[in-house]
Amino acid sequence: MRFSSFCSVLFLAVELAVSQQIWDIWQTTWDRSGLFTSLAPSTPINFVSPGAIGMADIVVDDSEVFQTIYGFGGSLTDSAAQLFNNLKTKNSANYWTLLDYLFSPTDGANAAGLNYIRVPLGASDFSANTYTYATSPGDTSFSHFNINNAPSYVFSTLQDILSVNRYLKIHVLPWSPASVPGWMKNSGTMNGGSLTNASVAIYANYLLKCLQGFQSKGLTPFAISIQNEPMNSDTTYPSCSMTVAVEAQIGIAFRALMNDNGFGDVLLIGYDHNWSGVSTYAIPLIEAAPRHSLGTVNEQSTFQSAFPNYDILFTECTGTIGSDWWSDIKWYMDNIFIVGLGYGSSTGLMWNLALDGNGDPLLPGSDSCTNGCRGIVQINSNGTYSVNQEFYAMAQASKAIIPKDVGGPFGQRIGVSVGGELNWALIVGAAHIGDDTDNGTWDPVAVPTTIEFRGMQASYTFPVGVTTLWWFAPAPSFNAEEEDSYALYSETDGKQHPLRFFK
Repeated sequence: MRFSSFCSVLFLAVELAVSQQIWDIWQTTWDRSGLFTSLAPSTPINFVSPGAIGMADIVVDDSEVFQTIYGFGGSLTDSAAQLFNNLKTKNSANYWTLLDYLFSPTDGANAAGLNYIRVPLGASDFSANTYTYATSPGDTSFSHFNINNAPSYVFSTLQDILSVNRYLKIHVLPWSPASVPGWMKNSGTMNGGSLTNASVAIYANYLLKCLQGFQSKGLTPFAISIQNEPMNSDTTYPSCSMTVAVEAQIGIAFRALMNDNGFGDVLLIGYDHNWSGVSTYAIPLIEAAPRHSLGTVNEQSTFQSAFPNYDILFTECTGTIGSDWWSDIKWYMDNIFIVGLGYGSSTGLMWNLALDGNGDPLLPGSDSCTNGCRGIVQINSNGTYSVNQEFYAMAQASKAIIPKDVGGPFGQRIGVSVGGELNWALIVGAAHIGDDTDNGTWDPVAVPTTIEFRGMQASYTFPVGVTTLWWFAPAPSFNAEEEDSYALYSETDGKQHPLRFFK
């Protein structure tokens, strides 16, 4: 019999306490007996003088500091926004309760504090119909550009979320630029094809208009991608293929326009597509290289090695209706919220923030999500809702990196290693998964663990599941003005894996 382990530990250290103490524990267990449950101890777990190590021993080194984590979340597609809007109309109390549960960053609140939302510019495969902001053929100056061609509930929902979470980061990107035949694309349609040569020269202006349009709604984006899935041309839903040379040409022109028009701090994103193919579509010009989940996370590591000073954003992955609840959470932590961050990602995002139980609304005629995509949240027509496994995986990670104090910094990844007899049983650090791949029976064995930090030691036994720990500790310097946030992740399938920890 063989069992594999999965662990996630998240920590916070601030100068408010005179000694290192674990005060806050959040946990999701494999058997669902705990679902993003607060297990705050009545008395804190103290770090004391080191003694014998546990079956696993986690060593946290906050002198090694890596990337800042921008946040976790998903995409507010037209379909997701429509469902949120329907819920608001049907049951306003449930609507605001759900927004608070998803997005509130309040310290200690029963809420995930999700803070990063991706928004399509124009229609996507999850829209009621195809539309764009530029509908006048030949309008090369985009004088008739109209951001209000988007459903009004997209902006009202974003504004409601912003009212709940002041840290909200909005990342916008187009699926396809135009819907009028013969205008901007060689396909004469939003579905498939690529930009005409003449349109390449003006496309940066279109993207600038998009930024200005969102700004006019009080929603200045944190980031913008030049094109969603530039290697994809699908004739059943909005898409637009784009070569490396074309995306680079647009990026050069657009970056200059951004800098000249008050958007110099907005991240410009290139190659917003799959893990597979990143080696052939890396654009040194662009400030970041987002990834979707097709391929393997190791390919993300290849890009990180080639471009160690570039941001990497993991921007999209979807669950499939009917898949196994716990296997999904394990995969998400293994590839996105633990290992993906360890390979340099600054975000971990899923696809639709909300869908119904059938994976709808889907654009009529689209061949996207043939097996049924699952939203982070399921919103029902009767004014009820439920959260899916995607939420629980993200919520555990989010608790580790959101600011502990109002206006404080987001978490950064820091150094960590693991030893002990069951060192292989931890992927990143605080929960254990047991599964038997030989005969199909469970052996859910908890992992007694010691945690070493700044010459002190704490003990905790991690059950089968995902656990997030916050602890308080003195700041490294008496002159320190910012709080430190720490997060550790560990999982394995019987082999040792690199651990990830966050500050």
